[in-house]
Amino acid sequence: MSSSVKPPYISLVIPVFNEEGNVVKLHSEILEVAQQIKKPFEIIFVNDGSRDNTLTELKKLKPIKIINLRSNSGQSAALDAGFKQAQGEIIASLDGDGQNDPADIPAMIKKLSSPGKNYDVVCGWRHKRQDSSWRKFISYGAKVLRSMLVSDGVHDAGCTLRVYKKDVIQSIDVYGEMHRMIPALLRWRGYEITEIKVNHRVRSTGQSKYGIKRTMKGFLDMLDVWFWRKYESRPLHLFGSAGLLLSGGSFLFGLYLGYGRLFLGFSLTNSIWPLIAVTGFITGMQLLVFGLLANLIIKGQARHKFYQISQIIEQ
Repeated sequence: MSSSVKPPYISLVIPVFNEEGNVVKLHSEILEVAQQIKKPFEIIFVNDGSRDNTLTELKKLKPIKIINLRSNSGQSAALDAGFKQAQGEIIASLDGDGQNDPADIPAMIKKLSSPGKNYDVVCGWRHKRQDSSWRKFISYGAKVLRSMLVSDGVHDAGCTLRVYKKDVIQSIDVYGEMHRMIPALLRWRGYEITEIKVNHRVRSTGQSKYGIKRTMKGFLDMLDVWFWRKYESRPLHLFGSAGLLLSGGSFLFGLYLGYGRLFLGFSLTNSIWPLIAVTGFITGMQLLVFGLLANLIIKGQARHKFYQISQIIEQ
């Protein structure tokens, strides 16, 4: 935090995993930008279980708050840990690989406070991406799927460079690969989302953490968010309806088979249809009970953290 005794106006949250070659330069750039804003600030680096010398390099820096996670929990969990610890009225997030440019943050804050507007989030749009053709292709495919399942109204949901109002981002929990879904989640809750074109830089050192495994996880989280949006508070409507339709249809089918056996001379001795009718009825009842149990879980659930903080260092 700055030397001022006032609470920070802006908190800058940066998740890092094995970025020993980037954190010193990135901290210097962020510090320069934060000082230009001329308001109290805090710089929060979340060390996401790095296995190299990232933590050692971070401990050399000032001013800084280091949130050290016990194990590698993923970018979303690291962001959530930083968001929950942030004290600023405004919270800015950016990647720890140096590809996001901290110099874009003042313009994003200005956009957030546009006269006559009531924006809650400003998202970065990497309109000239400095990534490989493969990553661009994957991102394009994800964008097409996202527009079909979770339309969020932004061009670049994968850009970590964003500026939020504190109460907005602290109103949700982020886990898995959900950081890409934050604009969609907030838009569904009625918050105002906008975007601004930002600079995107070539990674100067270290290795990218993106791969096909992470892409698959992101797709599954996209399906999760789609389901969450439609049935977050009413899982019984989905499973109960399916169960009633299946059980009802199977019951009527069973009556038809019984009627045919008694009055139409159907032979069911070697037929699989009675088994199908019984199985369908039982499966439908199971879906109905599952929906009732899901409703009970939703009503009684408590927040669960998907990460463990080992220590918080302020210097």
